[in-house]
Amino acid sequence: MNLVKSKQRVADHGEVFTPPWMVEAMLDLVKDETERIDARFLEPACGSGNFIDRILQRKLAAVELKYGRSTFERQYHALLGLMCIYGIELLADNVAECRANALAIFAEYTNVGEVDDLYRAASHVLRTNILHGDALTMRSRSGDPIVFAEWAALSKGKYQRRDFRLDVLIGSSNFSAEGSLFGKHDIFTPIKTYPPMTVRDLAAAGEGEKTTEAV
Repeated sequence: MNLVKSKQRVADHGEVFTPPWMVEAMLDLVKDETERIDARFLEPACGSGNFIDRILQRKLAAVELKYGRSTFERQYHALLGLMCIYGIELLADNVAECRANALAIFAEYTNVGEVDDLYRAASHVLRTNILHGDALTMRSRSGDPIVFAEWAALSKGKYQRRDFRLDVLIGSSNFSAEGSLFGKHDIFTPIKTYPPMTVRDLAAAGEGEKTTEAV
């Protein structure tokens, strides 16, 4: 694979992609976590998704091993695995490519297409979790504080979403439980909590986002 898109991008942004062999070697250092479906990962300069793609593939392999016999459980936990992967990227084309790559991996594994609720729910999750911004300033491209969603699996095919500001999470890292991105200490207060959502609810939320963007 090409490790640079152009010399100009290297000069302007220091953009050099991590080769696959190095991605694998680094992920192997935390192999058990990469194979835990609900382990959360944040890539602060995710590029087009070299790390995110492999983390997702490892999670989906774990889903298949544990839930492969049940279509419902397989799809439910595949989406949960996707929900636990986060990225920040400075360049817009990389953001779009990263989301598209991860969505393609997810869609191939779950055997869904663009008209399926699960596909549209996954697309919504990726727009929520893979953000266009600057990890150093912890601001989005629009200048607002970066906000991440904490997703949790509930019973009966539902998920819970709570939103947190990244700067608050980073500033409160000493209170974090078990090294999690989202701690359990009282100081970790969400800025917004959503009602439990099904895959269909998430798909509908994604369609609402597209309408807003079009306007």
